[in-house]
Amino acid sequence: MKVTFLGTGTSHGVPVIGCDCEVCQSKDPRNHRTRSSILIEVSNLHLLIDTATEFRLQALRAGITKIDAVLYTHCHADHVFGFDDLRIFSQRTGQAVPFYGNYDTIAEMLQVFSYVFRRTQVGGGKPLVEPIIVDGTFHVGGVTITPIPVYHGNLPIYGYRIGDLAYITDCSRLPQSSLRLLTGLKVLILGVIRYEPHPSHMHVDAALELVARLKPEQTYFTHITHLLDHEEVNSKMPQSVSLAYDGLIITI
Repeated sequence: MKVTFLGTGTSHGVPVIGCDCEVCQSKDPRNHRTRSSILIEVSNLHLLIDTATEFRLQALRAGITKIDAVLYTHCHADHVFGFDDLRIFSQRTGQAVPFYGNYDTIAEMLQVFSYVFRRTQVGGGKPLVEPIIVDGTFHVGGVTITPIPVYHGNLPIYGYRIGDLAYITDCSRLPQSSLRLLTGLKVLILGVIRYEPHPSHMHVDAALELVARLKPEQTYFTHITHLLDHEEVNSKMPQSVSLAYDGLIITI
C-alpha cells in the first residue's frame, strides 16, 4: 500500500491569510499546508479520502491520473470543495466515480452540490459520480474498507481503516466500539490541530494518549494549524510519532 499526503492543513490552510506568525512566514516547505486529504494506492486501486479545497493543485502535484473511489469523512468545506474536480476522472473513463460516506454526509453533499444531480443540458461541465451511503464494512474492487465512527464535536463523522492503515481526522472523541476497530495498526493518521484543547478537534496531549492506548507501529499527525511548527513539534515527539507534510509518501 502506498499513501500520499496530498494536504495536511486545517480549514484555513497554512500560511493563514494575513498572518505574520513564525509558522506562516516559515521558509520550511513542510510548514506550507493545503487542506487535508490522502491518496491510497492498493491492489491497483486509487482511493481518495476527501476532496480538499485545493484538490486540483494537489492532484497535479502528485501526478494523479486515476481515481476509483472517494471516501468522505464529512461534508465541511475544507474536505469537500474540490468535489467538482472529480469530473476529469469520470470524463476520462466514461464511468461514474463512486463516493462513500455516512447518511448525513451524503445527504448534505447532495444539497451542497445539487447542480451535479439535477437534469441539465448535455455537456462536460459536471462530474459523473455515484453517491453511496455506508454504515459498516464495505468493499471496493476487492479491497475491504471499514468506516470508523468518531465525533467531530457533536457531529458523527467517519474515519476509515484499510488493512493496517487508519485515517481519522476532525475528531474530538472516539466511542469504545470504534477503538476496538483500531487494534493492530501499522500506521495511524490522526488529525491534531494544536497544543491547547479544542471542543471539536484533537490536541497534542489527547492524541498522544490515544496513540499510547492503540499502540500503532507508526503515527502521523495531519490536519495541522499554524500553531504547530513542523521541526519544533517533531523534536518533542516519541520516535514512532511525527507530523506529516504535504507531499509525504509512505508505504505499508
